[in-house]
Amino acid sequence: MWPFSKSKKFGESGLFKGLTDWHSHILPGVDDGIRTEQESLALLDEYERAGIKEVWFTPHIMEDVPNTTSGLKEHFEEFTSRYKGNIRLHLAAENMLDTLFEERLKNNDLLTIGNSGQHLLVETSYVSPPYAMDEMIDATMKKGYTPILAHPERYRYMDEKDYREWKERGLLFQINYMSLAGGYGETARKKAEWLLKQGMVNMTGSDVHRQIVFERSLDLAPKKADALRTLIELSKTDPTL
Repeated sequence: MWPFSKSKKFGESGLFKGLTDWHSHILPGVDDGIRTEQESLALLDEYERAGIKEVWFTPHIMEDVPNTTSGLKEHFEEFTSRYKGNIRLHLAAENMLDTLFEERLKNNDLLTIGNSGQHLLVETSYVSPPYAMDEMIDATMKKGYTPILAHPERYRYMDEKDYREWKERGLLFQINYMSLAGGYGETARKKAEWLLKQGMVNMTGSDVHRQIVFERSLDLAPKKADALRTLIELSKTDPTL
């Protein structure tokens, strides 16, 4: 159950002011995220009213959703040509660590995230690590990229030991701010809080797939306001990217 309340809205709290959303599925019609341009534009209007200044579109690329770099760039250019708001929009991708990723890494056919062009947002299954995950991460780093693990708090197979080992190996962590509010259950919430307390979190994102989810987040009672404030501040200025 979502812990929402209309007593105070995030949009009124100023928590989102200046935020960069590092993980979103707002580019319409390319994956399981937002389907229509109208909904995407409406959501970005809400983002702007909440004070969000910058958004990275990170559509899925995986064997089940085999988007191409050229195809996503074309969709992005078409969309941004019609967007009239003030948020800075960027295109990257959320890359599943699978066989398709290995092929694209080999061919340097990738959409990086961040201004340096040296970071890749990656994900795995929630229930189990992919075969040869270590090798894929090593190969990514040997190519000169720094992997950013999307929503590590949601991976059921990971524990504190796994998080420490991956951080020591140089991975960056992006957690979903809704995890802190219990939007993905108690286990994800506790993991997100622990990662934040350990100083392991580098950035946050909405991971928004539907407009209604962001609308609900604006109504979320700020029971975790201090933690959320810390998390959001991390995503306002990140010198590593």
